[in-house]
Amino acid sequence: MAEAKDHPDIELLTPYARSLGIKLSEWEDDAPVMTVEFVEAVEGRPEHFHGGATGGLLETAGYAALRTELARIGRDAVLKPINITVQYLAAGKSQASFAKGRITKLGRRSANLTVEAWQDDRSRPIATAVMNVLMAEPEG
Repeated sequence: MAEAKDHPDIELLTPYARSLGIKLSEWEDDAPVMTVEFVEAVEGRPEHFHGGATGGLLETAGYAALRTELARIGRDAVLKPINITVQYLAAGKSQASFAKGRITKLGRRSANLTVEAWQDDRSRPIATAVMNVLMAEPEG
């Protein structure tokens, strides 16, 4: 479980994210920045990130940003994807990748997010995503 001492009650990682090796890198402006090292589990063609691993990093960062904001406002919700659109901009090379999500709209039943992934130069993203997420009431 990725946690920070200032945000101890937020579960940021799914089992899928943990299987890829995605971790919390740091908190920036009270939002999580996620990272994944280049390892065999994320390699596609030799020395390059697999597109699915890049998409997984983007999705994880988006959900982490949303979970953080929901925890901040004291709201409990079950998150369900409506859609995720990934735009691949450059090949991910054999080095660590980072991603951070930003909430563009937080409604009563749904949220819209944008996410960027980068490697050594944040001003040159390797991929971006737009996510629409349903926030369902927890059962029970």
